[in-house]
Amino acid sequence: MNPIDIIAEFYEPGSKAYHILIQHGQQVADKAMAAAKRILHLKPDLDFIKEAAMLHDIGIFMTNTPELGCTGEYPYVCHGYLGRKLLEKRQLPAHALVCERHVGGGITSQDIRRNNLPLPQRDMMPISIEEQAICFADKFFSKNGNMDVPEKSVEEILNALRPYGPEKVACFQSWVRLFEE
Repeated sequence: MNPIDIIAEFYEPGSKAYHILIQHGQQVADKAMAAAKRILHLKPDLDFIKEAAMLHDIGIFMTNTPELGCTGEYPYVCHGYLGRKLLEKRQLPAHALVCERHVGGGITSQDIRRNNLPLPQRDMMPISIEEQAICFADKFFSKNGNMDVPEKSVEEILNALRPYGPEKVACFQSWVRLFEE
């Protein structure tokens, strides 16, 4: 399976959204692979990580995020579960779960209710080691329209997570210990 071929089904090659998605996916894939190689004793599926990291944001085109070249109707927070639907239709259920579970470092049904998020009422937390590696790596890179996105520091990520609660900070800190030490 070639993730670029799947991306090209939904994004016009050469478009702003296509370039942003490919660049971001590659950044996340590289970081997730480096993280996974530090935990080979847990037997992560490296091929799956490469593929799923490239596809984790495939649903952004359905969101109204003009700075990314996306003119869909949904709020950005919906891109994960929308990506899940796309990849489930292509018989990629494990890749689909990565789409849904990476948003926000993982979102619980309680988070959805508490913040009145326009999402299905279910837990969307990374479970498998592969999902966790991709979710961890994704936190280091923002997408923006200028295509020059530096890697964030751990401290910048922790500061960004603090408003969402101590459990989000603790989860990311556990990933830092797992994937970087």
